[in-house]
Amino acid sequence: MPMDDAVAAKPPAQVPPPLVPGLRGLLTLAVGVVLIAALYFGREVFIPLVLAVLLSFVLAPVVNLLRRIKLGRVPSVIVAVLLALGVIGGIGAVIGTQVAGLAGNLPQYQATVSKKFAGLQQGWLGEANRVIAKFSHQVHDATQKADAADTTAATGPGGDTPKAQLVRVQEPEISPLALAEKVLGPIFEPLTTVGIVLVVVVFLLLQREDLRNRMIRLFGSSDLHRTTVAMDDAAGRLGTYFLAQLGMNAAFGVIVGVGLWFIGVPNPLLWGVFSALMRFVPYIGAFISGILPVALAAAVDPGWNMVIATAALFLIAEPVFGQVIEPLLYGHSTGLSPFAVIVSTLFWGFLWGPIGLILATPFTVCLVVLGRHVDSLEFLDILLGDRPPLTPVENFYQRMLAGDPDEARDLGEQMLKERSLSSYYDEVALKGLQLAANDYARGVVTPAQLENIRASSRSLVEDFEDHPDVEPAGTDATVNPNDTPTLAERAHPKNEAVPGQAPPREALPEAWRGEAPVLCLAGRGPLDEASSAMLAQLLRKHGLGARVTAYQSASREGIRDLDLSGVAMVCISYLDITGNPSHLRYLLERLRRKSRDVKLLVGLWPQGEAVLTDTDLGQQVGADAYVSSLRGAVEACLREAGATNTGDETPAAANAA
Repeated sequence: MPMDDAVAAKPPAQVPPPLVPGLRGLLTLAVGVVLIAALYFGREVFIPLVLAVLLSFVLAPVVNLLRRIKLGRVPSVIVAVLLALGVIGGIGAVIGTQVAGLAGNLPQYQATVSKKFAGLQQGWLGEANRVIAKFSHQVHDATQKADAADTTAATGPGGDTPKAQLVRVQEPEISPLALAEKVLGPIFEPLTTVGIVLVVVVFLLLQREDLRNRMIRLFGSSDLHRTTVAMDDAAGRLGTYFLAQLGMNAAFGVIVGVGLWFIGVPNPLLWGVFSALMRFVPYIGAFISGILPVALAAAVDPGWNMVIATAALFLIAEPVFGQVIEPLLYGHSTGLSPFAVIVSTLFWGFLWGPIGLILATPFTVCLVVLGRHVDSLEFLDILLGDRPPLTPVENFYQRMLAGDPDEARDLGEQMLKERSLSSYYDEVALKGLQLAANDYARGVVTPAQLENIRASSRSLVEDFEDHPDVEPAGTDATVNPNDTPTLAERAHPKNEAVPGQAPPREALPEAWRGEAPVLCLAGRGPLDEASSAMLAQLLRKHGLGARVTAYQSASREGIRDLDLSGVAMVCISYLDITGNPSHLRYLLERLRRKSRDVKLLVGLWPQGEAVLTDTDLGQQVGADAYVSSLRGAVEACLREAGATNTGDETPAAANAA
């Protein structure tokens, strides 16, 4: 499409140079480095505290249940902690008993493994070992010859070779204290950690309300509502995650234990508990827990049937749990992206080892919750959260700028499952085109990019030609008022009031019975024709014929040839109009002289323009009506055509001139 000759050439883009990191950015980086170092070097202190906090989230529902049956605060906490201690002790006892039984059968398993490897030695594995041994022997001979040559050169032909001397190393006798420390040390440290965790859990559960109030006073007393919502959101997400994950992992452990019992793998109870615990490690924990049972199956069964069955159990059970059952039961309750889960697992595993692998997801959940409620930390939600990082308008503009109408259509079809076509055009497409028009006015959009946007817009409108403009099913679903809206939802709320339908053609006034009683005239902006095409399409969907024409058709030179026969209303679209719109006044005067009977409607899509807000200015310009949305334009045309069911009028609906 040729460039509009009425549009002045745009100056080259004046893009400022990128800013260098300031003092505030460097200070933030320094604080982050110090915090990470403190977490690493103080892990012996932080790990018990964090475990206690997370355990308190798990025990809080139990305490609430006991308090509802009138048990009292202190007895409820003590009973819940004793219950947790009993579960932890029971798991430890089961693991210890099963490990002891497994150790007693190791000699028998060793004999089976020896027979199995002896059989493999006679096959391809033995042939590979012989090739490797031959190669190693040749390398060893070459190394010995080189060492002998070096020794001869160093000592001379007649030199005496020093004789080897026998060295005997005698272990010192271990004192009783050292023996006790060696035996009890590995047991004492975990017991100490468990004791510290339980003591801290007791105080956390007893002082929950007091600690909550102190946190609110410390971090958010100036905005109690937002701080309370943030803390409730964090507590709810963590509590839901832990309880759901605990239940899922326990069910996974039961299935693994029962499956291994049917297969015949020894100590199935041990491997069920081990699999349930390892599944707290995201993605890879369940598969890692299957290595030892598979190895044990290879040591027990002389053949390979038990090994294959054990491997199949883990390879089938984990995908079913992770990809089918978990999303059905509690969905994406953590609100984390898969990339964030992987990165956080690596990061916290490096800082705190195996405990960090288990605590990685809860920590990252806390960071995402902070990012959703604290404006200065919103980057955490963008980097780690699972919600769209760009608004629908930004997505639309970015795809149009890249000349990718297929992905723009795909994004549009996804949004049309939740909103009407008029809502999508008004709240996404038009605003995206406004971004393009603003960037073009600043000189940062090249002519090639502008042509991409034009072509993509035409293609998008053509793709939605057969899509009805109706409210999608399920829009009346209740919304939890405590849910935190996304950036896109805050910036672009949905308005699902769809215009009504025009009566049959024979019931319309005489002037509106033509094939195209509405002429959608594009403004003089570079993308106004795209908005006119969207308006014409919506008018056709609501029973009024419409056609689109370019701005040149109503210019000083083209107005003489403009055909207004059969036209009852002219709708003029402007995506970008600033200052005193004298050219709009002259355009309306030309149209008035061309036909006195045609109604003139001006669509100023940038809401809040002076013509819309200043009544005197609107009267001076001289249109019959002004609107700021495509839906408002359709409703105005339906009213002029005599339709009564035009939906609820919005604040931006037509203003009489």
